[in-house]
Amino acid sequence: MNRISIKLGLLFLAFILLIEIGLFFYLYTGLADTRISEELESLRLRGNSHREVLEKHHDSPTLSHVALMESEAETDVIITDKTGKVIGSSHPLVKGARKTVEQWEGHSFRYRGEIIQEYQKEKSYIATASPIKINDENVGTVYMFKNTKDIQDMIFRLQHHFYIVGIISVLFSIITVFALSKFITLPLIRMKQATQKLSQGDFSVKLGAHSRDELGQLGTSIQTLSNELHRLKQERNEFLSSISHELQTPLMYLKGYADVAKRSFNSEEERNNHLTIIQEEAQRLSQLVKDLFQLARLDQHTFLIQKQNVKLYPYLHNIIQHFDLALKEKDIQLQFDCPQAIELYIDPERFQQVILNLLDNALKYSESGTQISVRARELPTKVTITLRDQGIGIPSTDLPYVFDKLYRVEKSRSRKSGGYGLGLSIVKEIVEAHEGEVAIKSGVGKGTTVEISLRKDV
Repeated sequence: MNRISIKLGLLFLAFILLIEIGLFFYLYTGLADTRISEELESLRLRGNSHREVLEKHHDSPTLSHVALMESEAETDVIITDKTGKVIGSSHPLVKGARKTVEQWEGHSFRYRGEIIQEYQKEKSYIATASPIKINDENVGTVYMFKNTKDIQDMIFRLQHHFYIVGIISVLFSIITVFALSKFITLPLIRMKQATQKLSQGDFSVKLGAHSRDELGQLGTSIQTLSNELHRLKQERNEFLSSISHELQTPLMYLKGYADVAKRSFNSEEERNNHLTIIQEEAQRLSQLVKDLFQLARLDQHTFLIQKQNVKLYPYLHNIIQHFDLALKEKDIQLQFDCPQAIELYIDPERFQQVILNLLDNALKYSESGTQISVRARELPTKVTITLRDQGIGIPSTDLPYVFDKLYRVEKSRSRKSGGYGLGLSIVKEIVEAHEGEVAIKSGVGKGTTVEISLRKDV
């Protein structure tokens, strides 16, 4: 049995035993006290009954009759006159009875009767006293005695029954508690084993949610963590594989064209062409490293967002102007629609990269004679910026993955025009850092629409 089961079982058992001991003690003392009180009350009423008979017939025959009755009963009686002298008694008397009568000689008792000897373990009897009154004058006292053997036997039997019930309860509690603790700790043990597997890189963890309580929720959380770690591991491996491939290609170009450029028989024009290719590949490699570095900072949340109020119209108009020449070269029209009054609380420098990346993508994948539109709208709780092109579009099978790092739609986009697949990843990270959302809709031959939503109060 595992240590946690033992600890939990012992803890539960200790609490249950304390509760059982308290309950047993309460029940035992309650039952014993009730039984003793009943015996004392019965003895007092018996003494009152004799007193009533003697008040009606206070003579020798009646005294003898009362004494004879108690001689055949389990109780004893001593009858005294008003001076304390014994004028009648049963035989034999319990030991110590006469001495008790002498101690109470001359005492005035209440008419309803009094208990003059409570039950005590060291005493062999209990006793009551009932005064005899005729014409409101005290003419004597009826003393009743009873041996405590019956009470002690009753207490012994009661103790015996409680011991048996207590032992059975303890055994049942031990079995139940350790069974329950095992039932409770078994999922915890499985979760511990699962986390050990996760720490060793083994993500083949299967923890079914067998219950809806906190343990079931914890198991579901660990299962979700395992699935997420497995997904992240796969993404990391794919990312590293893609990075190595993307780095290998420009490095291969750099090395190859550098070797070719070193040949002595190359003409000046050929050498310049080779150096131009080397420069372009070096720039592409530098951009890739820069994008990767920025993406790493975005993932680790080590970059700072320095927000300020920005008037959206002049801000977007200034960014769009950077594309005037490229738009004219491809004969693409750009429609810009943004109310003058819209303001946003954003980081201008980082959000500019979002717009630049989206416009650059729209320009790359749009044919001559098409149109690109940039539209901003202010809603009650948010501001939306929508960029729509009439380009080649994205297949529906690739659309869910376009925000993944290094993902490119290889079938329709060449490496030269398609970049490294980091632009949209950076867009998503920056927008989410502004507590916004970005969504994309597209279809092959239908163009692409990207919508950015930002809350007004961020």
